[in-house]
Amino acid sequence: MRYNRHIILSEIGQTGQDKISNAKVLVIGAGGLGCPVLQYLTAAGVGTIGIIDFDVVEISNLQRQVLFGKSSLGQNKAMAAKQRLEDLNNEISIIAYPEKLTHKNAINLFNQYDIIVDGTDNFATRYLSNDACLLTNKPLVFGAIYKFEGQVSVFNYNNGPSYRCLFPNPPKKDTIPNCSEIGVLGVLPGIIGSMQANEVLKIILNLGDVLSGKLLCYNAQTSKTFILKINRNEKIINSVLNDKENFHKNDIDFNCEIDADEVSITSILSKDNIQFIDVREAHEQPKVENLEVTYMPLSTLKNNLNKIDLKKEKYLFCQSGIRSKKAVSILKALKIENCFSLKEGAAEIIETYKVFKTLQD
Repeated sequence: MRYNRHIILSEIGQTGQDKISNAKVLVIGAGGLGCPVLQYLTAAGVGTIGIIDFDVVEISNLQRQVLFGKSSLGQNKAMAAKQRLEDLNNEISIIAYPEKLTHKNAINLFNQYDIIVDGTDNFATRYLSNDACLLTNKPLVFGAIYKFEGQVSVFNYNNGPSYRCLFPNPPKKDTIPNCSEIGVLGVLPGIIGSMQANEVLKIILNLGDVLSGKLLCYNAQTSKTFILKINRNEKIINSVLNDKENFHKNDIDFNCEIDADEVSITSILSKDNIQFIDVREAHEQPKVENLEVTYMPLSTLKNNLNKIDLKKEKYLFCQSGIRSKKAVSILKALKIENCFSLKEGAAEIIETYKVFKTLQD
């Protein structure tokens, strides 16, 4: 009875539902895209679902990551998702991997599944997933979101193109903002994630026209979609396949690198003679309270240099660390020294500072 609405479809039937029950799908990331993918694949009865995510649930996630609630705050996302999904369907196997996907574990993990779903929010993991799928010959169901726009495609399916055929090289570090920097319409990942789940089921059932060699683009403001053609680039694909021996050595995450001007909030809370500088715009939330902060938006930074205390060490922050790095570069170019970027965003700084003050008290 659980799968009755599938089984009565002549295109699926009991045979198709059995295929779904025997399928194994790994979802990378239990965030905005991963949540709807996981919900619909679980409800559909995909027999084995893996979830890999090392992140924890924060309050800013609840606007779009609909698997979680207030009781999930602070929990690992993979574990919290598993708990919720087992309530949705306890007849399937759900495996949580509360860890980061790396070049060291990707090949072994991907070999255990039939289909890989990209629910990531950074380019390092996206290129890693693409290359690991090529090396293990697994289809990759891709999704991406940006403000009001989303994209969906299927890579490495039946000798189709890969992600590198569309975007051969990663962007330079810190050149592309994520949703914590520019925002995203809350329902958009639900729409794109549901499309990804649809592609997974089409692949399992060998049903319809899979989005291989096609990039579907959706605009939430206009409700319009269009499809771009993607061609397979043998040279690029062969370069990945021929570099298999070096894959495990290539563990550089350009979105997570820490440079000399980047520090963690925990390393400085005990210091004296420091100045915190918030380079976000005035409307951005959350506001940092109980901590003396100088507000200098990046857009008007050079017009507010008089606010800088040259005698203190200056620690700049924003929503995720991208704009604060840019601000540090600007200040150093102006010969203003002792400037550092906090790698955490405002929300993490607030929570860390609360814990620090509690321990002090």
